[in-house]
Amino acid sequence: MHGALFVAKTGLSAQDTSLKVISNNLANVSTVGFKKDRAVFEDLLYQIRRQPGAQSAEASQLPSGLQVGSGVKTVGTQKMHQNGDLEITDQPFDVAINGRGFFQVTQPNGDIGYTRNGQFHLSANNELVTAEGYLVDPAITLPAEVTSFTVAVDGVVTVTTAGSTASTQIGQIQLADFVNPSGLQAIGQNLFIETAASGAPALNNPGDAGSGILKQGALETSNVNAVEELVTMITTQRAYEMNSKVISTADEMLSFVTQQL
Repeated sequence: MHGALFVAKTGLSAQDTSLKVISNNLANVSTVGFKKDRAVFEDLLYQIRRQPGAQSAEASQLPSGLQVGSGVKTVGTQKMHQNGDLEITDQPFDVAINGRGFFQVTQPNGDIGYTRNGQFHLSANNELVTAEGYLVDPAITLPAEVTSFTVAVDGVVTVTTAGSTASTQIGQIQLADFVNPSGLQAIGQNLFIETAASGAPALNNPGDAGSGILKQGALETSNVNAVEELVTMITTQRAYEMNSKVISTADEMLSFVTQQL
């Protein structure tokens, strides 16, 4: 069987995966705090038919040898954690991170999740929660009859209640930072969880130790560039077509051999 068929098959599979990654990026172009992915590829094993550097004569060596590749495979998808643009919403419970770091969220099983989505809400118990109802960690509970809610750039949360003009501090928002944010595992719902690749989180107040600062009344938009993704999609489509052409050509060569012999 013609080896080019199998090589082209791996190319088709790789470009198919690339298109899935692009489609997921475009589907989340309006998702708050979303970080785009990119597919990572590597070439497969080589058949070494003539070893580079092998002796071709007593006083000479092969300069390059003969190495035939076996195709390509997808080895991973990498999250690109560049900051998205900040969109002003003027909603008091919308908080954006300008810089590095993640909000901490308590999941239903008690584990901590990490998110860049600062589109918070109030629960029936006056607690600050995500859209899924997960508590922000450390927990922030508002007192009754709040007339103003303020989040400072350093994460200090203060409120003013009815009948009072003085502000009262009720909590401190902390940010978690990682040595390798791309190593975090995405689990959906705008959440990530810690892995061995990401390293342990370093907890800091916003603005400390390289962490970003907070911006109340704003949200971080998706960092997906729709034009860039469309260009990448065209490139992927052309690569898919070229691999399909290889299969067609190999099929024609095999057909010629079977008809002529």
